[in-house]
Amino acid sequence: MEKTLQEIAALTGGQILGDGAIKISGLANISMAKSGDLIFAVPPHLDAAKNSAAVAVLIPLDVEDFPKPAIKVADPRAAFAKLIELFMPKLEIPVGISPKAHIGKNVEISDGATIMPFAVVDDGAKIQRGAIIYPHVYIGQHASIGEDTIVYSSATVREFCKVGKRCVIHSSAVIGSDGFGFTTSNGVHTKVPQVGNVIVEDDVEIGAHVGIDRAAMGSTIIGRGTKIDNLVHIGHNCKIGANCLIVAQTGISGSTTVGDNVTFGGQVGTVGHITIGGNSVYAARSGISKNMPENFFGAGFPIQSHSEWLKHQAALKKVPELVEKIRKLEEQLKILTNA
Repeated sequence: MEKTLQEIAALTGGQILGDGAIKISGLANISMAKSGDLIFAVPPHLDAAKNSAAVAVLIPLDVEDFPKPAIKVADPRAAFAKLIELFMPKLEIPVGISPKAHIGKNVEISDGATIMPFAVVDDGAKIQRGAIIYPHVYIGQHASIGEDTIVYSSATVREFCKVGKRCVIHSSAVIGSDGFGFTTSNGVHTKVPQVGNVIVEDDVEIGAHVGIDRAAMGSTIIGRGTKIDNLVHIGHNCKIGANCLIVAQTGISGSTTVGDNVTFGGQVGTVGHITIGGNSVYAARSGISKNMPENFFGAGFPIQSHSEWLKHQAALKKVPELVEKIRKLEEQLKILTNA
């Protein structure tokens, strides 16, 4: 596919710098770009973009005197994502039910759904129009998959769980694994039956190897528009709000309630049975051990404001120097007391 810079500017709503007739034949990142490619760049990567082999660059609106042909847009990353959908060919997946899939009893599969070979759709499950179920997926009894949702190979959606519209579930994710519930008597751990489910609302994306536990009773809920990275664990009876971002290796303990628009950096951990207010950000490796307010920017363990955490980190760098000073003072004090 080829598009002129002018055509791409029209698609992205951008302003052209340079020759609008330049042909764009592909997209690339800065380091891999070659002649004919379009890239995007934001600070601090603008100098690298200037020196790249790319023929043109998507740049922010406030950049001046850029030496290459460019398109100025409000959000270069978002504009580039839109172009990827245009330039990259879509996979050809035939609609319908493969004869090599296993379809249980009393299953409802709407017209326009795709069930690929070796997928298992168990008794009483419902698959809505436009859904794509890849090979080796297991959809449990009485589970439901919403319209235009994609479930990739080796993922599992267990019994009675509900997945909304336009969701993406990546390979080896498990939706509805048993919650970690046990009673202990005389040193013996006895399992507490986990009889609830998981509800995944519309427009959620769930990464590879994510585990979302079913509720002991009731529902574990993942709110609309939330995006979950690979290797995340969400415990039973959690309620995750809308439009959250949960980065890799985060663990959210059972019965935690998370507000809307919360971002958890990588390897964040929480205790259970707490409430975390919305519109908040928690830096990587934060440890959240208590109820948290809304509009909070936190870091560290125990959790504290990000600004306080930065002060503590700066102070920690001075500890070796302070230890040495104290050692010298102790030596001087010892000499004075022995004089």
